[in-house]
Amino acid sequence: MAYGGYEPAGAFGPMAGRGRGHRAIKILLAGGFGVGKTTLVGAVSEIRPLRTEELLTETSARVDSTVGVERKTTTTVAMDFGRITLREDLVLYLFGTPGQERFWFMWDELALGALGAVVLADTRRLADCFPAIDYFERRDIPFIVALNNFDGARRYDTDDVRIALDLDPGLPIVACDARSRESAKEVLISLVEHVLAIADEPVH
Repeated sequence: MAYGGYEPAGAFGPMAGRGRGHRAIKILLAGGFGVGKTTLVGAVSEIRPLRTEELLTETSARVDSTVGVERKTTTTVAMDFGRITLREDLVLYLFGTPGQERFWFMWDELALGALGAVVLADTRRLADCFPAIDYFERRDIPFIVALNNFDGARRYDTDDVRIALDLDPGLPIVACDARSRESAKEVLISLVEHVLAIADEPVH
């Protein structure tokens, strides 16, 4: 069984100093502004997540649309970082990317060595996840789409979402609640299963 995108755990800092047998999986979490990336990292991380959030200012409000997320008062300006220990010698590192276009230059750095990605989507603002989908498709980085079910938002059939986003039939689309640890774990499991399924596909 092949595992792509692995890096020595010490390369990311928190596992530095451990033996060479320890390995790390790096996963990205992307999506539009206010879609719930910071919330999901905080829900699933076993450590207090590293957050680089700043208060929204009057100037940034003119740049970043808050339609649908009017109560949002902060924004990620660099990344969110969390960690999950899968077993004694295997750790998952979760990197949440900034959602605003002016911070997209950071994505290339965050994507280095990533096993795969989760594109988090809000069905009220589905178009906001197009840039993330396009980014991972262009770079052949495996990804899945997770629909964050906001309170009061309309629920859509995954087939309808697939058509709207023009996604391949085999690409997983899962519903989730970014506030729930169990739901967030299921999203990450779905991504890993998808990556392994791709790795097991015969090469033509």
